[in-house]
Amino acid sequence: MTVHVSHQAVRTSVRTPVRTPVRPRSGRRRAALGMAAALCCSAVLAALPGGASAAPAPAPGPAAVSFADEFDGPAGSAVDGSRWQLETGDNVNNHERQYYTGGNSNAALDGQGNLVITARKENPGNYQCWYGSCEYTSARLNTAGKFSAAYGHVEARMKVPRGQGMWPAFWMLGDDFGDVGWPQSGEIDVMENVGFEPGTVHGTLHGPGYSGADGIGAGYTLPNGEAFADDFHTFAVDWAPDSITWSVDGQVYQRRTPADLGGREWVFNKPFFLILNLAVGGYWPGDPDGSTPFPSQLVVDYVRVTTND
Repeated sequence: MTVHVSHQAVRTSVRTPVRTPVRPRSGRRRAALGMAAALCCSAVLAALPGGASAAPAPAPGPAAVSFADEFDGPAGSAVDGSRWQLETGDNVNNHERQYYTGGNSNAALDGQGNLVITARKENPGNYQCWYGSCEYTSARLNTAGKFSAAYGHVEARMKVPRGQGMWPAFWMLGDDFGDVGWPQSGEIDVMENVGFEPGTVHGTLHGPGYSGADGIGAGYTLPNGEAFADDFHTFAVDWAPDSITWSVDGQVYQRRTPADLGGREWVFNKPFFLILNLAVGGYWPGDPDGSTPFPSQLVVDYVRVTTND
């Protein structure tokens, strides 16, 4: 696994989650289709990282969509505030270069069923970052206090940007983040991509004693030199008590259980909330250079969570 520092919280941090149950949505495009990805047979899972020592997951009950955002709406509209909140501020923890803005300046619907998170090389608001006047703006969204879940199938279909220094991610933090802090809260990185690896994404766990560069995870690389920025791809985890499995376009590439932590605490048997963001620069991806295109966009087709009754 590539050594890197976790996203953690922006300087202003997320609000302390309020455990408000989500109201299932109906009548939205694709919401009733269900989840496409499925777990491989146990023989295949045994060959994956962490699979050989893993106990089989319990048989799930009937699946139900507990969260779905299809990002339908007029072009330029802000995201649905009943589902998402936008964080604002910079991130000194990773030495990222962007300032996350609110409203629809850097996160807006495109009128074609997508959310577009745009990183721009500009600072119209004279925002101040840890290194001085901010050079870039972008957006980071989370569902803290609006939706969280323990276990299920968590999935997003996205097209990532390309370019040195770009760092898109779809990930989760423990619902108790506001009380216990990071890394005790736990972090599940469903998908991270850094611009210098255009054909590879990473799935990682962070927790007490295995945070930052010591996170537990693996990467998935597209065949034939393909790049993730060339098309949409579906990134997912299947999450059960004491087991988390990662997939790309339905292809399972990693499974982790408490046995992989070497006696360290497994902090993933509790509710987590969702996060989407596009970072610019930082310890892991490095800073943008003259070859990096701006504006740069993370395009999200949908986000869905299916849980078992």
